[in-house]
Amino acid sequence: MSDLACRIDVWLWRARFAKTRTLAATMVEKGAVRLTHHGQQVRLDKASRSVHPGDRLVFALGGRLFDLEVLALGERRGPPEEARALYALTAEG
Repeated sequence: MSDLACRIDVWLWRARFAKTRTLAATMVEKGAVRLTHHGQQVRLDKASRSVHPGDRLVFALGGRLFDLEVLALGERRGPPEEARALYALTAEG
């Protein structure tokens, strides 16, 4: 991957929406994550799909619906403060 894109399972793990990459991949492969990229919304089915800054993600986790915009990709799975800097919740989220 480049500096402009990141695998969705890696991003969900770095942003602390999943404890492991395996759990993040399972969530994606079940079709639980929707991605809006350049105005086109798709339901993701593979953990290897890319996410870019500016994309929107919608998914349910723990009985809560998350609707967020990807702000950054991150370089590691850091502390919660660092993870929260990777996204911004939208008004609906």
